Amino acid sequence: MRILIDYRPALRQRTGVGEYVHGLAAALAARLPPEDSLTLFSSSWKDRLPKEVVPGTLQHDIRVPVRLLNLAWHRLEWPPVEWLAGPADSVQSMHPLMIPARTAARLITIHDLYFLDRPEHTAAEIRRDYPALAADHARRADGIIVNSDYTRRQVIERLGIDGERITVCTPGNPGWPRRAEPEKPGPILFLGTIEPRKNLHRLMEAYAVLIERKPDMPDLVLAGAFPASTSDLFTGPRSLARAVDRIRLTGYVSDDERQRLYREASMLVLPSLDEGFGIPALEAMTIGVPVVASNRGALPEVVGRAGILVDPEDAEALAAAIERVLDGPLLRRQMADDGVARAAQFTWASSAARLHEAHRTAHLRRRAA
Repeated sequence: MRILIDYRPALRQRTGVGEYVHGLAAALAARLPPEDSLTLFSSSWKDRLPKEVVPGTLQHDIRVPVRLLNLAWHRLEWPPVEWLAGPADSVQSMHPLMIPARTAARLITIHDLYFLDRPEHTAAEIRRDYPALAADHARRADGIIVNSDYTRRQVIERLGIDGERITVCTPGNPGWPRRAEPEKPGPILFLGTIEPRKNLHRLMEAYAVLIERKPDMPDLVLAGAFPASTSDLFTGPRSLARAVDRIRLTGYVSDDERQRLYREASMLVLPSLDEGFGIPALEAMTIGVPVVASNRGALPEVVGRAGILVDPEDAEALAAAIERVLDGPLLRRQMADDGVARAAQFTWASSAARLHEAHRTAHLRRRAA
């Protein structure tokens, strides 16, 4: 079986979707039987797919602008991917819209349905295409991959999709070694793409409350890709102005820098209004960093009982949870132990096995049609 995966989300700076694409592709390539092959497809006008980015894979990289190809694929469902990358038995888009194909089975990937609830918070291309087309593509796709049971339920309930056509392939833990516990609490860390659903205004309100109570509070570090302007981040209560000097913005961070931030942090805080999974929570738990997270979306499913879950719209509750972790060395140690055990339950190998079976089933279904 010849499998093709759209690697474009991992081509440049890897945010959550990019990490997911790369992790799944690497794990799938490592377990394929000799008679199967995996091709990574990429298109960009200026960015090239690095050679051997995933060992054991074939690569097909074309010099076509991403937006132009997406416009043709999403709106015209043309050209078929076989014209661009050669024969394939199964092709997987890493977003909710199908890659056009002449004969190959077509799978889509749905990370969340936030674009249905708040399209105004999404990028222009997503706002243009996903709300109008996602349900139709999901119904016509030969298979659907989702990243959590939460997203699976959302797809069934909101898009009207038969659950038997959906395969859950969660992200896997990165396999990083557990950290040595810091001698004193380090910075309070948020890590993720800076966008409205991450609810950073509420996190900063909570931090301002804590600064009022305890001026020696550790710094708040916001790490992740930022929009062109960050001025809107710091609009809010007057108390927030007094905390601004204690809030550090790092921008996008590399793998090594990301690990360093985790190892120095007192905790990770994810106050998201919605998450299809929440990879930073899994990364933090892997090395023993306590996690304070929202009780929304898939975060309760990922964190389980290993972290503290709070209402993300309640700044006082968020502040209280952060304070509990900072003031409780025994609690931090218990959360670290529980987090490491919880993270071990999520592996790329198990998700790759489910993904391979989903491609095989979709291929057979396509042939029988």
